[in-house]
Amino acid sequence: MAEPITVDDPDDPRLSDYLNLTDVELRRRKEPAEGLFIAEGEKVIRRALQAGYEMRSMLLSAKWVDLMRDVIDEAPAPVYVVAPDLAERVTGYHVHRGALASMRRKPLPAAGELLRTARRVAVMEAVNDHTNIGAIFRSAAALGMDAVLLSPDCADPLYRRSVKVSMGAVFSVPYARLDTWPGGLEGVREAGFRLLALTPAEKAVSIDEAAPHRMDRVALMLGAEGDGLSARALAAADQWVRIPMAHGVDSLNVGAAAAVAFYAVATGRPEN
Repeated sequence: MAEPITVDDPDDPRLSDYLNLTDVELRRRKEPAEGLFIAEGEKVIRRALQAGYEMRSMLLSAKWVDLMRDVIDEAPAPVYVVAPDLAERVTGYHVHRGALASMRRKPLPAAGELLRTARRVAVMEAVNDHTNIGAIFRSAAALGMDAVLLSPDCADPLYRRSVKVSMGAVFSVPYARLDTWPGGLEGVREAGFRLLALTPAEKAVSIDEAAPHRMDRVALMLGAEGDGLSARALAAADQWVRIPMAHGVDSLNVGAAAAVAFYAVATGRPEN
C-alpha cells in the first residue's frame, strides 16, 4: 500500500515523468524511449489499471486523495500529492481533472498476431493528429472493431491527448504498427482480409453497396485529415469505398468518417 507523499518542490526529480506535458515534441521522444505514458483523469487511470498497465507513480491534488483512495491503497507505486499551482508549474497546464498517473507501456504485438483472430480491422495511414487518433480508437471500441493497425508514421495512441479523447478506449482495442508502408498491407491481404480504402473519390462505390458487413474479413483503410489516403495506399487497396454525402458536403472529419464506416463494417456481423 502506498502512502501519499506531499511534494512542494517543482524541481523534485520524483516528478520528472510529468515534466512539460504540453511540449508535444519532447513527450513524443521521452515517453516511448522511457517506456511510459500518462493517463489523465480518474476514469482513464482506472481503465488503464483494469487493462493491466502497471503504474509507475501517481500525481494528485489534495482533493483527489479521498476519491482515489482505493487505487492508492492497492498501488505499489508512489503517490505524490501537490498543490494545483505546483502541478501547473510542473506539467505546463492547469490539470483540470486533478489526477495524473505515469504508466508503464506494454510491448506491442506483431501485426500478424492480431490478424490471426481478428475479422474487422481499421488501418490508419499517417494519422498524426492525437485528437483524431483518440476519436478513432473510441469509435473502434464502441462499434466492435477487433484491432487497429498503424502505418509507421502514425501518431502514438498512448500520447496523453489521444488517451484522454478516447476515454481510455485505446486500452480496449489491440493495435500494432506495420513495419513497412504500404508494403505491410500485403501481409494483411495474405491473412484473408479485403482491403477497403475509404475515400471521397467519385470512382469509389458507396460503402452500403460494397456491403462490408457481409464480408468474412475486412480491413478498412483511413487516411490523415485533409490529405486522405496516399496514392500508394489507394493503389494497394482491393476496393475504394465512400460515404454518400448530401447538401454539397464533400467529406467528413476523419474521426466522424471512421465512426460511420465502422458502423457499416460491423452492422449485421455474426456474434462471436
